[in-house]
Amino acid sequence: MSRMTAARSPLSPADRPQLGLRERKKIKTRETIRAATYALIKEQGFDATTIEQIADRAEVSPSTVFRYFPTKEDIVITDEYDPLMAEELRSRPADEPWMDSLRHVMGKAIGALMAEDPETVRIRAHLALQVPAVRSRIYESMSETGRMLRDAIGERFGLDPEGFELRVYAMSLIGGLMEVNMYWAENGCEGDLRALVDRALEVLENGLTPKNS
Repeated sequence: MSRMTAARSPLSPADRPQLGLRERKKIKTRETIRAATYALIKEQGFDATTIEQIADRAEVSPSTVFRYFPTKEDIVITDEYDPLMAEELRSRPADEPWMDSLRHVMGKAIGALMAEDPETVRIRAHLALQVPAVRSRIYESMSETGRMLRDAIGERFGLDPEGFELRVYAMSLIGGLMEVNMYWAENGCEGDLRALVDRALEVLENGLTPKNS
């Protein structure tokens, strides 16, 4: 299908590429470990939750947990959506305004996350706000998310993903979205997260409006 026409959406479960048995088992194991972690966090808090407890609840070995997630913080900050979002950006029509593409993809990703497990999204946001180790690991992981975004933008505009301007632009987007998450958590995860993302993209697109203008 030409990029000038609507392409399939990798964020739509029915349209995702069919995975092999081994990859499906890996995803299932990651999801089981995440579910066990969130259940324990709800019961006793993040700091009191240990890798051994997570492994026991997920019915795997501690070494298996570490094989999928290098740290406890990684369990609550990673998901399967970053690569899908990058692919979704690539699937948008080439003549679509860039910010429209970004709004579409971000809205779709948030919609998919909230439809799948809204409570987990809220817990993750609160952990980022309240637990310094989680927040620090999120900032560390932003570089990888930024790299995927740079690759997708570079392909879209024929730019070097390692170029200075593109690196600054991509990380400005990532940092802005991180602040959306923090602001949402600071305000009790109330309100429409997608609307906040739209507001953030509006700021990044048009800059700040002076108070007295």
